[in-house]
Parts: sequence; C-alpha cells; structure tokens
Amino acid sequence: MQSNEVLKAIQSRRSVFQANFTDQEVNKEDILTILEAANAAPTHKRTQPWRFTIFKGEGLVRLGMELSRIYKTVTPPEKYMEKTEITMGEKATQSKVAIALIVNYTGDVPEWEELAATSCAIENMWLAAHSLGLGGYWATPGLINHLGNFLQLEEHQKCIGLFYLGHHETEAREPIRSPIADKIRWEE
Repeated sequence: MQSNEVLKAIQSRRSVFQANFTDQEVNKEDILTILEAANAAPTHKRTQPWRFTIFKGEGLVRLGMELSRIYKTVTPPEKYMEKTEITMGEKATQSKVAIALIVNYTGDVPEWEELAATSCAIENMWLAAHSLGLGGYWATPGLINHLGNFLQLEEHQKCIGLFYLGHHETEAREPIRSPIADKIRWEE
C-alpha cells in the first residue's frame, strides 16, 4: 500500500451501494466539503461545467417518486414490472443524500471536454467522501435522460447520473483491476 495519502485514497476508494448505507445523517458541512472538492477539478478555459442538485429528506422522497413515475411512463408494457417501479423509487431513499450530476455545456470548448471536466469533479467528490469516511455510488440509470424537467435543467444542460452518499460500515476490499502493464505501451 502507498504511504502517500492521496495515492492511498485513490487506491482504496470503492463504490458503496445504497443498500449498505446506515441510517446516520450526512451533515451539510460534509456535503459542502465534498462539493468544494468537486469545484477544484481541472477545467479547460475555466468553464467549470459541473452543476449539482442536492436531495435530502423529503427531496429524496420526491426524487424517488419521480424515478418511479418515469420508469412507469417510459417502459414498454411488455417490459414493465411493478416490482422494478417500486425499486426505482426505493433506491433513492436508501441513501441520506443524492446529488444529481449535471454538465453545463457552455459552447466554449468541445462537449467532450466539459463532460471530462465534470467527470473529474465527480471523482474528486468520490475521493473527498472516502476521506470523510462516507460511501458513494455514481448511478447512471437510463431514467436520468428523462429528469430534465424535474431538475429544471436548461437547454444546454444534461444530467449524467446520481451520486448517492451515506455513512456505511462495509469492510475495505481490494480493487479488481488487471495489471497496468496490460494497458500501456512504451515509446522510448
């Protein structure tokens, strides 16, 4: 294991799913610390394209109800399952915080650069949450493509996922990664 704290955090951070969260509340100060870490992400031409909508308490209930409604609305009848509709709503309320992850495309740089910058912001969130002893999970269900009105997104904005956050008691686990040597080629 690395002795450098940053490298250690990068190596030990893991997804923690909502079902593993405890009932302990996540305080506002920790949420703001996590979002400040996101705000420190690199950004080409300083567009800072990341935007966040935070759901807590009744906000989580409304988010869950909206996800269930969307599932029921967009799922073809032959694929619809009532159990899945209920599960979609319950997943949101299994956490104490859900953060909608939004890219604000400015048009100043190619869209992929703003998506990449927002992804860097999300990794910073994950690392910050981990450093505070919190678990996080970046969920990307297809339903996020239908959250625009609910999130009050502007025409140039897109939701790229929901980041669920909570206290947990899961054991640390080793990463499942193939060796880096299999993924690089040296040109010297």
